[in-house]
Amino acid sequence: MKTVFVTGANGLLGTNLIHEMLSLGWQVKALVRNPDNYKGEQHTYLELIKGNLFDDLAPYMKGCGIVIHIAAETRQDLLRYSDYQKTNCEATVSLFQSALESGSVKKFVFVSSANTVGHSDFFELGSEDKAVRFPFKESYYAKSKLEAENFLLENKENMDVIIVNPTFMLGAYDTKPSSGKIILMGWKKRILFYPPGGKNFVDVKDVSRGIIACIQKGKNGEKYLLANNNLTYKAFFKLLSEHSEQRPIMIGLPKWLLHLLGYGGNCARFFGLETSMSLTNMRILCQDNFFTNKKSVKYLGIQYRPIEDAIHDAVSYFKSENILK
Repeated sequence: MKTVFVTGANGLLGTNLIHEMLSLGWQVKALVRNPDNYKGEQHTYLELIKGNLFDDLAPYMKGCGIVIHIAAETRQDLLRYSDYQKTNCEATVSLFQSALESGSVKKFVFVSSANTVGHSDFFELGSEDKAVRFPFKESYYAKSKLEAENFLLENKENMDVIIVNPTFMLGAYDTKPSSGKIILMGWKKRILFYPPGGKNFVDVKDVSRGIIACIQKGKNGEKYLLANNNLTYKAFFKLLSEHSEQRPIMIGLPKWLLHLLGYGGNCARFFGLETSMSLTNMRILCQDNFFTNKKSVKYLGIQYRPIEDAIHDAVSYFKSENILK
């Protein structure tokens, strides 16, 4: 029986991953800030540990062979790089040191982001061996995740390190909600405005199974993109409208308008106003943020589900929680 220590258990990915591991008979120790906020299934093999990423976690890791680090600062409205660096990089370093001190952890799996690798260009889709490019290299979130990746890869001789880079995840148990906000934005709107770019969407269940496959088949020091459908925002909202049985009037937003809003957001941020509207974020909305999943299919054996299944799971969950009608 495998025993795993996992962070970020209350989130979309954390909850789904825990379910997958429990179904395999694995024992899970899950770090949570507040155990009452855990909305997943209870199980005799699941131990919820109340704490934070900067606690001395080595004692809790004893007996665990694997650490999976999911918890991250993903909000887009923070003003300084240090706001992201503390959680996404410094906490990762602390957690890695605790894993070493435990004496039992042999493998450290870091859940990063697809935004730390190069996205598609005119010639090919983004892949693990491509360097991050503008405008993502200007993103505080992406920069902090990449800094953590670099630290771990520099220390892969001390412990097996595997990095997974999921794209935009959708599915059930999005309790905040986080990425599921895109569904709330487009649900049953009569008029729907959409940006000119697009992104890669993936079922959170596939990401969960991909992490497990990394534990079983992944190689030390490797990065694995967990990605599926490349869709423009217009195409995604068309898929969503099929689930809502609505036919909204769809209006594309021009790049110049988004850039103008971004400049306005930068001015507001200069004066200390926390807003997700920044020039970097608006430029990202104009990108075709597309990726290939060839490496994870070939070396991890992942069979990806249609993204329609993930949309269905997310919508069903939001309805069960009375978030959607």
